[in-house]
Amino acid sequence: MSQPEHDTETLLRDSLERLAERAPDGHEVRNALVRARQSRRRRARLALAAVAAAVVVATVGVSVVVGSVPDEQVTAAASRPVLGYAPGWLPDGFTEQYRSAGPGTTPQVRRWFAGPSRIELSAFSTADPDWSATALRIAALRDQIVVHGRVAMVTGSATSAVLTWSPDDTHVLRAEVDAVPGAREVAQRIAEDVTASEPTPIRGEARFGPLPDGLREAATTVSGATPADGTTTLEARAPASSVQATVGPASPGLGGSVPATIRGVPGAALPDLVTVRLPSGRWLTVSGKLPRADLLAVADGVVLDPAPDYDWLGGA
Repeated sequence: MSQPEHDTETLLRDSLERLAERAPDGHEVRNALVRARQSRRRRARLALAAVAAAVVVATVGVSVVVGSVPDEQVTAAASRPVLGYAPGWLPDGFTEQYRSAGPGTTPQVRRWFAGPSRIELSAFSTADPDWSATALRIAALRDQIVVHGRVAMVTGSATSAVLTWSPDDTHVLRAEVDAVPGAREVAQRIAEDVTASEPTPIRGEARFGPLPDGLREAATTVSGATPADGTTTLEARAPASSVQATVGPASPGLGGSVPATIRGVPGAALPDLVTVRLPSGRWLTVSGKLPRADLLAVADGVVLDPAPDYDWLGGA
C-alpha cells in the first residue's frame, strides 16, 4: 500500500467511529471496535474490515446481503462467456443494448440506453489486482453510503454518478449512470436491487477458431439497438498484440482496399484489416496489429453460429 499500515488503520478506525456515532446501538458498536483494536496486529486490517460490516448492519438495523454465485458458474470458459448479475429495477424507457464478458478476470458488463442516457452495470473479480483491495479503500473513505448492509462509495454529479460496492468477498460491482436526472439516487436504487442471478450466457454470432501463437481469447461482446442490427465482437490478446473479429450488418469503409480471398470468396484488405461479405449478407471483419497472413488465417478460422441469441437486444 502507498501509506504505512498505521496510517491505514487510523483511516479505517476514524471511518468506523463516524459510522458508530450514527448507529442505533452505539455502545455495542464501540465495544466491537475496542475488541478489534485488541486483535493481533498482523490481522488488524481484516478485523477492522469485519467491524466495518458490523457497524453498517447496526446503522441500517438489518442486513440483506446479495447472494453470490459460485465461481465456477460465473467464470467464463473460452467462447462461452456468461453474466452473473442482473438489476431488478431500472428507470422507465431504458433498453438493454450491450453485453460483454470473457474468461478469467475479464469484467462482465451490461449497458442500457434511453436516447443519450446510459446505465452500465459491471462486475469485477477481486482476483484482479486492480480490484482486490476495493473493500478496504471504500472503508477508508470519509463519505460512505450503505448497499445491502455493506459500505459503498458514490461519486459524480446531479446527472452522472458511479456507485461501487462489494456484494461478497469475490466480486466488486459498479453501477454507472450518465445523463440521468437524480443520478446518485438512481444509481443507489439500481445497486440495492441488483441480485446474483443464474448465469446468463452470451451467445453471439461467431467464435474464434485457431489463433496465432500467443493470442488468447479475452472477451465476447454482443451489441445493438435491435435484433436486426445485432453485432458480435470477439477479442483476443497477447502481451504485445491483439486481434478483433466482428460479425454484423455493417460494412467497414473499403476505400483504398485491395482484393483478398477470405473464406474462399472475394474479400478486401486494408492495412491491419481484412473483411468479407458472408453468404448471409452480413460482414465479417478482422483487425489488429498483425501480419496480413495472420489476419486472413483468423478470418478463415472464425466459426459462425446460425442461431445467435439477439432477441434480448432492445428489450427492457
